[in-house]
Amino acid sequence: MTSIDDLFKGTSSAIKRKFENPSEADPTQAFKSAKLSSNSDAKRPAHAYVAEEDDDEEAGPSLPPDFGDEEGDDEDGRFFGGGIDEDAKDALDYLDAQDGEEAIGEERYDSSWLRKMAVNFEKKVSKNASLRAKYEDDPSKFMESEGDLDESIKGLSILSEHSELYEEFARSSAATKLVELLAHDNTDIAIAAIEMISELTDEDVEAEQEQWDALVSAFLEADLLGLLISNFGRFDESNAEDASGVYHSLSVIEALLSQPANTDLVGKEKKLLDWLLNRIQQSEKSTTQNKQYASEILSILTQSSRPNRKRVTESNGVDIFLTQLAPYRRSDPEKESAEEEYMENLFNCLTSLVDEPEGKMKLMDAEGVELCLLMVRDGKTSKSRSLKVLDHASGYAESTPSEEAQTNGDSSKAKGKQAVESPSNTAAPVCEKIVEARGLKPIFSTFMKTKKPDPETTEHILGIFASLLRSLPANTDSRFRVLAKFLEKDYEKVDKLVALRRDYAARVAAFDAKLKDRKRGLSKEEQEELDVENIPARLDEGLYCLERVDAILAWLVAEDDGAKKAIVKALGVRDESLKDVKKTLQAQLNGVLEVEPAEREMLETLMAFLQ
Repeated sequence: MTSIDDLFKGTSSAIKRKFENPSEADPTQAFKSAKLSSNSDAKRPAHAYVAEEDDDEEAGPSLPPDFGDEEGDDEDGRFFGGGIDEDAKDALDYLDAQDGEEAIGEERYDSSWLRKMAVNFEKKVSKNASLRAKYEDDPSKFMESEGDLDESIKGLSILSEHSELYEEFARSSAATKLVELLAHDNTDIAIAAIEMISELTDEDVEAEQEQWDALVSAFLEADLLGLLISNFGRFDESNAEDASGVYHSLSVIEALLSQPANTDLVGKEKKLLDWLLNRIQQSEKSTTQNKQYASEILSILTQSSRPNRKRVTESNGVDIFLTQLAPYRRSDPEKESAEEEYMENLFNCLTSLVDEPEGKMKLMDAEGVELCLLMVRDGKTSKSRSLKVLDHASGYAESTPSEEAQTNGDSSKAKGKQAVESPSNTAAPVCEKIVEARGLKPIFSTFMKTKKPDPETTEHILGIFASLLRSLPANTDSRFRVLAKFLEKDYEKVDKLVALRRDYAARVAAFDAKLKDRKRGLSKEEQEELDVENIPARLDEGLYCLERVDAILAWLVAEDDGAKKAIVKALGVRDESLKDVKKTLQAQLNGVLEVEPAEREMLETLMAFLQ
């Protein structure tokens, strides 16, 4: 029996939206091509051939005699004129004017238009379903209705320009019918419906939050998520149309995840998590956009929710990410490529997972600490990313990542922004493993490089130093080895720390001066609100790193008299003292953000050594 998919694909391209084969063009352009309206012609216009003419010769038969005269031989002007009298001409001119006004008149897109459009769409859906049921064994009988349905789906595109109609459309049965088409036997119809839902929920649509929420709620109630996931099983990405279907399905899921309320809802779908994890493991000669997109969805899921991090960890996520990242130990992806984004997303996923106690243990079991240290030693692009993973793995368990961490894909500053650095028992084993696996040499060597370091790399190294000094048990070989690194070569690391401290302190002071100017004329309450509002910016400007540096210096003062003398000497070059270090720690205790009891006790103990 002839396949309906084959028959449908053979219909006129005016009915079916054209999708460019990614193997023949830039995948980015293929998957993110400009949207065509329902009446757009996807075909290229044929180029007419025009022969060159000799300007000196006239083409065609010769003109009648005296053609240039206004009236010619016929005094009424009828023989060579218009052939109509003046009254008839005036009447036709009037009709033409009326037709022109009607032609250029804009159609009104209001509730009345929406109802007509919805009814017409539902009729096309019902007619196709009826014909398919009646002529199940003869696809030619319902092929035409399939094309009409496809055209009707594309006709919904105009809704994306009139979001004021979203809520009314959401209340209609047409919204449910559109979602139900995702289960259509013809995958081309299902893909057309997915593309339309993607277009209606796209971030570029200028819709109010209430309008967007109403439409998405209607889609979700119609089992949008379940139908999207079920389609992954029947799409064959070797086919360009099906690859487009996967891409737009991921686009819809990304749109859903733009609202935090949907994060856990999507993350609870184990079939989706399993498909995403399997998809990023598929071997490809060059990383396709869909593989990169799958990694991006995983990155969003893991950064935005602790339950999602646990779910991905339980699905063997840590081991999968490490396996996929291992090749980047010595080879870098091409700049600004889908593969580079893919690698970045995997590092973000791994970083999020190791913030959790379960993730830290999985990293240890999978020898992830060792792999990250090899990347720090041998890697290029992967070096700073591996340091980020080690920073989070050796650090303290967080409650939830900050909003900025979700946006930027890096929650290292989130720890400071939340200021809830509760110690985790699982951090100490990671710190011990870093020392045991000979990780101190590559980390300290990177810290001491004379070339201007990447600010994020320095930030992550400072985070690792602070974690090692806090978590490694007293009077152990591991702790002594860390202290020895700071003391060697005439305390050069101490001098570097103090130099960094000056830079961060100067940046924070400049930021505070500008903030003080903004506070002038404001009430006390308004000033406090401004302080809270600017906490993230202040931390970004250098406060986060300043707090890390001063905590490290305080630990060294408490641990070694020689280090204390070296620190006092280095600070004295710019008329600074241990009081300035103590001031930073005190400000952390007195800050707007809450400090947990264990953290407070540690800071108070360190401050006692800074007298």
